[in-house]
Amino acid sequence: MSEIKLKINGKQLTGTSGETILQIALKNGIEIPNLCYAQNLKTYGACGMCVVEAEGSPKLLRACSTLAKDGMVIDTESERVVKARKIALELLMSDHKGDCKGPCSLNCPAGTDCQAYVKAIANADEYEAVRIIKEKLPLPASIGRVCPHPCESACRRRLVEEPISIAYIKMYAGDALLNANKHYLPPIAADTGKSVGIIGGGPAGLTAAYFLRSFGHDVTIYEAMPKMGGMLRYGIPEYRLPKKILDAEIAEIASMGVKMKNDVKIGADISFSDVKKKHDAVLVTIGAWSSTKIGVEGENLKGVLGGIDFLREVSLGNAPDIGKNVAVVGGGNTAMDACRTAVRLGAENVYVIYRRTQKEMPAEEIEYEEALEEGVTFKFLTNPAEIIGENGNVKKIKLQIMQLGEPDASGRRSPVPVEGKFEYLDVDTVIAAIGQKVDPKGFDGLELNRKGIISADEATFRTSEEKVFAAGDATNKGAGIAIEAIGEANKAAYVIDGYLNGNLIGYKPAYVSETEVTEKDFADRPKQARVKMPQRSAEERRKDFKEINLGISKEDIIKEAKRCLECGCHDYGDCKLIKYANMYDIHPERLKGEHHPGFVEERLISIERNQNKCILCGQCVRVCAEVAKQGILGLVDRGFKTVIKPEFNDPETIKVCADCHKCADLCPTGALKIINNN
Repeated sequence: MSEIKLKINGKQLTGTSGETILQIALKNGIEIPNLCYAQNLKTYGACGMCVVEAEGSPKLLRACSTLAKDGMVIDTESERVVKARKIALELLMSDHKGDCKGPCSLNCPAGTDCQAYVKAIANADEYEAVRIIKEKLPLPASIGRVCPHPCESACRRRLVEEPISIAYIKMYAGDALLNANKHYLPPIAADTGKSVGIIGGGPAGLTAAYFLRSFGHDVTIYEAMPKMGGMLRYGIPEYRLPKKILDAEIAEIASMGVKMKNDVKIGADISFSDVKKKHDAVLVTIGAWSSTKIGVEGENLKGVLGGIDFLREVSLGNAPDIGKNVAVVGGGNTAMDACRTAVRLGAENVYVIYRRTQKEMPAEEIEYEEALEEGVTFKFLTNPAEIIGENGNVKKIKLQIMQLGEPDASGRRSPVPVEGKFEYLDVDTVIAAIGQKVDPKGFDGLELNRKGIISADEATFRTSEEKVFAAGDATNKGAGIAIEAIGEANKAAYVIDGYLNGNLIGYKPAYVSETEVTEKDFADRPKQARVKMPQRSAEERRKDFKEINLGISKEDIIKEAKRCLECGCHDYGDCKLIKYANMYDIHPERLKGEHHPGFVEERLISIERNQNKCILCGQCVRVCAEVAKQGILGLVDRGFKTVIKPEFNDPETIKVCADCHKCADLCPTGALKIINNN
């Protein structure tokens, strides 16, 4: 064999006659996408992914089967090549029926791998569960208590009976490590010499600090309040989130070397300009701390409070005198926190004024139910028309009686007044919990949108100011739930890290394969009741601010975790198909049509075969015949109906198959899953 010289992507390489283009590329660290190639198997050339363009050749060449020649000039990413690969991927993905990730993870705004940490708890491994959670959020014990768990609304276990208690599993994992005085902290990269200033120490700011510090950057958080935590500390009552839990998780972040400066207000204690001068990048995560006004006559009377203002003062130990009769206006979780806090402060009659019905309330149903148990009265289909005062103080609230009309833009039926119909309530305090606004005072130069919220690019989080980024409640969409702010901050941290390394790339959601299922798909699953969180009695808990949840036992939380259906693909992290699908901008939906026959079977004894995920790369068939020397697997039928099926000829062959697993190890898509390692 003789030496040959060729160029691949402009790089001069040497090879040996008889080697393929792909072999030479791989030896030199150049990746040419491929799905049907394996070094120890004969060339197959079925997937069409390894095509390359050779100078002077009218056709694209398959790198896995084309022998390299002296003087070749190869381009592995030319326009023609990329177009061909995209079509190949779109054809494969249009026929691919498998879930890359569980719907729980896809519905989590922070993208936490719910399935993985639930499985870790099922295996009684709390440390591993926390490690997985902290890949996306650094506050598992806190968020596990307060998150309205959108993950659970997507959980497919609901198609059997009830969703998995994912949030409580997160809470359990976080508590278990804190109680054992164990701590998971990410490895911290070598110091980069770059610094980031984060303005705002709430869930978004803490999250960004955690990840940016792990990347090796010097991080300082500037917080206007006496302590870190933001709305987790000052907007969520103690009975839902004990502050000793929050303090412990914040201390973990501080132990990484994150500098935390409290009682520092931008525009008063330090200028925005000075913060920008001190740091190579600045992230603004100031939240939305101003309560929205009701917009009725009398709202300037003494005794009319904003929901967030009320909760903040209670958290600071400055609870206002609210009297015996309190009206809370609003139907969200802040309204629930406010009304239940009013009960604990001694109010005898607490009313929630909401212009729609209970069905339309944005608050969690459990929050509504717990408030009812604690004695709160709900006045549905009512809306404040006027707040009536006496000697400058609140005396009564006039309520307009409402009825539901046509659905509005959100899909909820719009409430409309019933003409001439009103109701009056005697009240000492009115708490407006109908929304929150950003206070941008002190942030001169930052561009705001028409709603008065900081305008930031949705992909890069960049603001109108050079090297200034923004995330969380203070940006574009406004106030939301904590897990949404955490999700944005996580993404922003990665973008800022790229910016500091001279490579600003906007966040782009990963392409994933999803399937649609119905109750029929889980008809064979035995029903198992969801484990319930034990609580203090309503009569007891309404008298103080101690945590209402008593915690789920280890035995029960493991039992709950084992209810998981494990919807996401077991091989997602190593799947070559999805890796390449995310390298290119593909749109397989345009090629939708008939699917291959789909089935799941376990005739390979220790391996589950999912034909829905199979791309007919042929590697399992070839490794079984060429390496294992068994020939158990084969292609059945012809054309579009071709599938791979096993054939067992004798008991000895079955035994060999049970112990081999070579096909599963080689499968590039997760179509083969080892279910028994005996």
